[in-house]
This record gives sequence, C-alpha cells and structure tokens, in this order.
Amino acid sequence: MAGAPTSGSGGTLKAPHGIPGHLVGFVESLRRRGIAVGPSETVDAGQVMTVIDLLDREMLREGLACTLLRRSTHRPTFDALFDLWFPAAIGRRGADGAEFTLPRTPSGEIDLEAVRDLIAELLADDSAEALATTEMLTAQLVEELGQYKSSNGPSFSAYQTLRDVSPETLLTRILEGLLGNASRDERDSGDYETEVARQTAARRIADFRAMIERETRRRTAEQLGRERVEKYGVPKLAEEVDFLRASDTELVALRRQVMPLARLLASRLAARRRRSRAGAIDLRRTLRKSMSTGGVPIDLINRKPRPARPELVVLCDVSGSVSGFSHFTLLLVHALREQFSRVRVFAFIDTTDEVTHHFTAGIDLGTAMSQMLREAELITYDGHSDYGNAFATFNEKHAHSLTSRSSLLILGDGRNNYRNPNLDALGHMVQVARHAHWLNPEPRGQWGSGDSAARVYGEVITMHECRSAKQLAEVVAALLPV
Repeated sequence: MAGAPTSGSGGTLKAPHGIPGHLVGFVESLRRRGIAVGPSETVDAGQVMTVIDLLDREMLREGLACTLLRRSTHRPTFDALFDLWFPAAIGRRGADGAEFTLPRTPSGEIDLEAVRDLIAELLADDSAEALATTEMLTAQLVEELGQYKSSNGPSFSAYQTLRDVSPETLLTRILEGLLGNASRDERDSGDYETEVARQTAARRIADFRAMIERETRRRTAEQLGRERVEKYGVPKLAEEVDFLRASDTELVALRRQVMPLARLLASRLAARRRRSRAGAIDLRRTLRKSMSTGGVPIDLINRKPRPARPELVVLCDVSGSVSGFSHFTLLLVHALREQFSRVRVFAFIDTTDEVTHHFTAGIDLGTAMSQMLREAELITYDGHSDYGNAFATFNEKHAHSLTSRSSLLILGDGRNNYRNPNLDALGHMVQVARHAHWLNPEPRGQWGSGDSAARVYGEVITMHECRSAKQLAEVVAALLPV
C-alpha cells in the first residue's frame, strides 16, 4: 500500500506494526484532534480494510471516513490527517521515471508565465488525464518553488509556491478555456452559463491551492515528522475554530453546526427538566403528614414543580470586530427560541436599537443580519464600539423590556475604545434581570488589555469565555433554563 508509513525525521518511512498498528495510530491521531472514535468504529474500519483494494487510495479514504466519522463537518480535518498517514507517495515524485518537467527559459530558469498558461489549460480540462498531470505538476512546483533551507534541512512552503505561481490571477484564462469560442461580451454578460463557468473556475483554483497545500504537508511531514505537522498543518474542527479568527469558509462550516448543536442542547434541557420534575421537599406539608406516624416523617411531600420558560433579552455588539461571533450566537439563540417564552434581541455599535422583528421564525438569518445592519439605528457618533453609551441608550429607551423574569445575555468583546464603560447602567440592568451573563469571544488572558473593559465589566456581571462553538455550547448548556 502506498500509504502505510510512520513518520520520522527524514529518511524512509516505515510501519513497524503493520497495517493494523498503522490504523490504530491513525485513529489515535484523530482523537488527538478532537474527533471521537471508539473501539467499535476502529474494529469496523479494520474490517473495511480487509475487503477493499488498499491500492485504491480514494476508496480507502471513503471507506475509513464512513466508519470513523460521525459528523460531516469533521471531514476537512479527517482528510488532512489521512493525507499524512496514507500519503500519495513517499519522497520526491518522479523517482520511477514518470517525473513531470516544468517549462524553462533558455537560461534554465523556470518559465513562470508558461507554467501559468499550463495551469490554466489543465484547470480548464476536467479529464482524468488532466487531473493526473496537474498532480505531477503540483509535486514539481512544491519541490522546486516551495523548497527552502532551514536549520533542520530542506523544508517546504505552500505560501512560497503559491506566491510565485499566483493561481488567483488565472481566473480569466480558465474562464476562456471553459467557455470556448464565446466572445468577450458574452463572457461579461452575466448569463447563467457564464456564471456557472465562473464558479467552476473559482472552485478549480481553490482545488489547485488545496493540492499545493497537501503536497507541502506530505513533504514537510517526511522531513520534520508527522506529529509536528499535525499540530500546525491540520485544520481545526469547525467547533474549535476561534470566532474572531475564522475565515469565510470556516464560518460557513460553523453555520452548518447550528441546527445539530441546537438539537443537542434542547435534548439536554429536556433531560434536566425530567430530572427536576419531583420538585423540592415541602417541609410544612411533610411535617403535617408525619402527625399520622407519631411525628416520624416517613413520607416526604414534594412541592409541585413550576417549570417556567423565562424571557430572554439578548444585547449584542455587531461591530466588525465581533460580527462573526454575534452572527453565530444569534443563529444559535434563534434555533433555541422555543425554550423561552419570549426572545427580544437588541443590537448596538455605539447606540442600541431593538431588532427582534428581523428574526422572525423561518427567516434566513443571513438575510436578517443584512437587513438589521441596513435599517437599525446602531450608530450615533463615529461607528466605533461604545458599550457605555449603548447601555445608557438601552436603559433610556428599552428599560421596560427587562423584568424580573428576564434572562439577560450580552454578546461582545468589551473593547470600548477607551470610552466611559458606564458601570452604573450595566449594574442597573443586572439588578433588574433574573439572570445576567456576558459571553466574550476573546481569550481570558486578553481581557483588560488595551482598550478592553472586560475585567471592569466582569466585576458587575458574570463573564464567560466563548472563543469557539464548543465553548459556546458548553456555556449555553449550563445557562439554559430548567
């Protein structure tokens, strides 16, 4: 099998414990990255490997993914680890005589313009032969453009390779190859066929970049060891990505997590309510009952439980620095709205406005966020976050929305641009609400640094670190009403 090596620092990679031991090592690697794989899944994966063609790498990938993964959002992390544990090749490709030759200038240097033309031609062709040629081209580009010398010997850089090739500049050329003889006016017309071709070209460029990154990881793992590359070269699980550092692609994956996460939290809440049905002991009724047994309280009388769904008031910072976090949290709150008797949403940047009407049942949350930012009165001064003025505006215009039955949830990083934090206004809100909590997407170690007023606010309200979807789920599960 072309992919059963274990990592070392350079040299030929071997699997000292054979295929079963290699599979166990792969499973342990998945667990280290947070993917839950149990013994039964491992046994199933071993059985799959006994019936499929181990030389068919993609069949092996799909077979292991079907048995080891429980969530589709874990697939990018799985694929990156699979490429490390079951690499497409060992060492430099082309050692068997099938090496691809890069175009060169008369002086012997790599002809980058000819390379770009070749890449555009290959990406415009969706045949199997073009894909195979692209893989060989990728290997050579990483070997010759991405290689550099380090203290540990040769190393490889995807950034260095992509910087010289600049695949993002090839969109027009690939589009021309996809549309064939269409005129420039037809290509710029924006009709359905042109738009499909444009999206196809963009996707193939993204696939090419991913091929460069995979080849770079493979070659780097052979030099530095697989375990080291696992730490920095494998994408995090969607639920572990920091909200404030998430890319657009990662935010899309996070949004796909909302409904499964909401169902999980709702089931936990239902279980907690079932356990709390007995209610607390009614001491007066128990003592009265004990009169018939000589004062011995044999039968305990419990109060009837009064499960109540409190009102939820959400006050969220929607400024650019925390917009991704606020968006995702509002998605989650919207999915859990049935757990509350009423949900009211207020947004602010430097002033506060109610935006509940933008989050009606069944509406697309992306559309709701866009409408909210266009129509709500969130800016009074310069458009920079001003928590103090936002709290004052809330108390002035919307104080009636917060009652003793309300749970107050504030979303934001507490970065107040060195302005007055207005602790009195926040303190009044906390006193009125039944429960009050602040969810902060910044690491706890950064609270109070620079223009952050998080530590000051933390003296007035309970503040929780919520850097990722995983942390957010844990906090929200603990705060849900019973």
